[in-house]
Amino acid sequence: MGYIRTFLAIVYVILYMIVGIVLMPVVWLLGRISPRAKENFVYRWVYWGLSCEYHICGSRVNVVGRENIPKGEGAMFVSNHRSIFDLIITLPILGVHVAPIAKIELRKIPFLHFWMRQINCIFLDRKDIKAGVAMITEAVEDVKRGLSVIIYPEGTRNKEEGTLLPFHGGSFKIAIRSGAPVIPITCIGTGDIFEDHFPRVDAKAVTIVIGEPIPTKDMSIQERKELPKRCETIIRDTLQLYAHHADC
Repeated sequence: MGYIRTFLAIVYVILYMIVGIVLMPVVWLLGRISPRAKENFVYRWVYWGLSCEYHICGSRVNVVGRENIPKGEGAMFVSNHRSIFDLIITLPILGVHVAPIAKIELRKIPFLHFWMRQINCIFLDRKDIKAGVAMITEAVEDVKRGLSVIIYPEGTRNKEEGTLLPFHGGSFKIAIRSGAPVIPITCIGTGDIFEDHFPRVDAKAVTIVIGEPIPTKDMSIQERKELPKRCETIIRDTLQLYAHHADC
């Protein structure tokens, strides 16, 4: 059944890309008429597409803490990173307009690049310090105008379920400089959908835990320094909590 799901997922992606190519001029025209309407349409299209993808893969998603998603203001979501499905599942669940931060190599893929730019994706070149500073500035401006951002401070996908790589603190400047709340997200079981048995897609149960917002506006200098470690601890504790429940 796993390989059938894999085949269906691939077929779906191809069909989605074809329709997406057809929609490109429509998006351009809509942007000329009403940028706000274009943005709303694009996010609905992309989130619908991602949602269909993980449903086709048979993923059963349990969401904990949905009430912690802020409405009407920008936020910075901080997540662990186990799988490509982290983003595929998380964005539709959040529902709000999120500007993902992605590695610059993805900008070289024409179709993907177009749609990533439409959802305000910010491309990061980890080898270029000046580009990193510019990325933070761009993200701060996005948050100030009501968008949210999502970061994966481990810096790469973690290959081991239930563990966490040390967090890099640079991207937390986005929240500090914009005054946005930081919301920890813990993805549990996403690696078991695909990466743990590549190239087969399996129907698996996944849990997404959305933590309570951490205000940053009135933080002391010491609290700002401790923010990355604070988020890392929250996510690690959540991973351990759900691992314990699974063992019981």
